Amino acid sequence: MINVMVHGSPRGMFDRRPLLVFWEMTKACQLACFHCRANAQLVGAPGELSTNEGRELIDSLASIGAPRPILILTGGDCLMREDIVELASYAQSVNVPVAIAPSVTPRLADSTLQSLRDVGVKSASLSLDGASPLTHDAVRGIDGHFDSTIKAITRLRELGFTMQINTTVMPSNIRELADVAKLLHDLKVNVWEVFFLITTGRGSEVTATSATENEDVCHFLVDASRYGFTVRTVEAPFFRRVARERAERADTFSVDATDSTYAFLRSRLLDLLGPSSAPVRAPSAATRDGKGIIFVGANGDIFPSGFLPITLGNVREHSLIDVYRNHGLLRSIRAAQFEGACGCCEHSDLCGGSRSRAFATYGNPLASDPGCVRVSDSQLVR
Repeated sequence: MINVMVHGSPRGMFDRRPLLVFWEMTKACQLACFHCRANAQLVGAPGELSTNEGRELIDSLASIGAPRPILILTGGDCLMREDIVELASYAQSVNVPVAIAPSVTPRLADSTLQSLRDVGVKSASLSLDGASPLTHDAVRGIDGHFDSTIKAITRLRELGFTMQINTTVMPSNIRELADVAKLLHDLKVNVWEVFFLITTGRGSEVTATSATENEDVCHFLVDASRYGFTVRTVEAPFFRRVARERAERADTFSVDATDSTYAFLRSRLLDLLGPSSAPVRAPSAATRDGKGIIFVGANGDIFPSGFLPITLGNVREHSLIDVYRNHGLLRSIRAAQFEGACGCCEHSDLCGGSRSRAFATYGNPLASDPGCVRVSDSQLVR
């Protein structure tokens, strides 16, 4: 997700319109990341939406009226599309806000970025999956990619983009998260969006963190959000529950085990950045797959999110907004009609669990989220 500040989300807020629409412009990408959701490839896939079809997609978002959803151009690598500036310019002309989520490759050229700024694109997100070349380059599959990413972050900020950094939590990088936070603080990044791995795409071959580790990371992220950047999560809506619980008890949190992941990350964060008295910056908008979020694949297929591979329709044949508003699965997701522990939880609307992780684990998008410690501790998992 891209830099958008929404605090609080009353029940029903996202029934009529999404907050974020992700368009996977192409499957093409020059990287070979081992956890890639999109199964990206060197060239675009057959049947990708044309420029005119892209305009029609943008028109459908414009027709909603204000406030219009934010259109996030992603991929693959959205910069592999030769018409990206043309489509961003068209979106600007019909008052649809656009953000970009490119890859760090030679396509990330100053001339293209300046053209995107000139047509009104203000926000960009890049991925950084470790605090060192050893970790990040191993994920991205290219030597030197860490250094290129740091340079790209600096360049985008100089060009005036609001910067978001995306980090996917994995066993291989979990103990580097405090060092990543220090790096983002020094780079003056605006938003840190932390992805919790879903075993889909090439990520199916990667081991995910445990529910206990996820809980520890969420507590750490509450702490990290005090250091100058907003923190959000993807496929970890239980972060909002953790942030609320911390707020309700005046942000105190006892560390039960000195060898816990949280204890290590908290200690490391304090060593690197010292104590902070700044307020927590963790927006509480209760979005999740299919609630405030919708995803359009490269060929026009509509999904609840990029990590939940259940096809709901296709924009070539169906109205994206009608699908979002009326599809039975999305209505059930927005109504928090979940099974097991997620259905019984008092935070079912604020959180609701990752529908993508439930589907990846059980084949049921309304099952409980096994990535949440409350679910793993319950006998009502499904």
